[in-house]
Amino acid sequence: METGKYNGVYLSVLAGAGGDDAKDWADMLFRMYARYADRKGWKSTNIDDRMLHIKGQEVYEALKSDHGVHRLVRISPFDAKKLRHTSFALVEIVPAIPAPELSSVKIPEKDLKIEFFRSSGPGGQNVNKVETAVRAVHLPTGIVVSSQSERAQSANRDKAIEILKIKLLELMKEKHETAVENLKIKVKPEWGHEIRSYVLHPYKQVKDHRTGEKNSRVEEVLDGNLDVLFGKKK
Repeated sequence: METGKYNGVYLSVLAGAGGDDAKDWADMLFRMYARYADRKGWKSTNIDDRMLHIKGQEVYEALKSDHGVHRLVRISPFDAKKLRHTSFALVEIVPAIPAPELSSVKIPEKDLKIEFFRSSGPGGQNVNKVETAVRAVHLPTGIVVSSQSERAQSANRDKAIEILKIKLLELMKEKHETAVENLKIKVKPEWGHEIRSYVLHPYKQVKDHRTGEKNSRVEEVLDGNLDVLFGKKK
């Protein structure tokens, strides 16, 4: 399928090393993209904590360049001494490939681990009383996908495996592999290889490390107005 035909993405944000600061930074990025989706009139659904399914015309084309490590520099709200901290988070953006087109991705049963847990998201009181949420783990690579957006455990299992297959397919393309069985290396975020930095102290700036472009409207960007980023229309 050509990229122009995708009508949505799965966007997830993973906190890097750094404890509370890193988790808070991941939450900030997640809010930024959720607000941006609202600004663009796209439909977004929470699949899991810090994972969105965003639907809309040319969403993948608009967001795919944001895939990568994002860095934040600020005075930590968790530091009693008010020192400056640097935090990292990984933004993963994969196209929402229709389930029928994933039939070629075969995951050996021995390589798949399925876990069930109680949903912490919306969906009513019954959701929190039973283990309807599902976590799918691809053991050879370490890729983990969770879903708790559906009421039924079976539906969440299907959704988690669908997204897992998409991530494996994207990894196969990246590694130039033709079979899932060949993906044996543990997948780890490459902290220190950031594509973009957001600085709130001692000055305000957002910088793209791939192009060198800079913008001082970092707080506006973090509030979800990504259209001002380097003058780029998304």
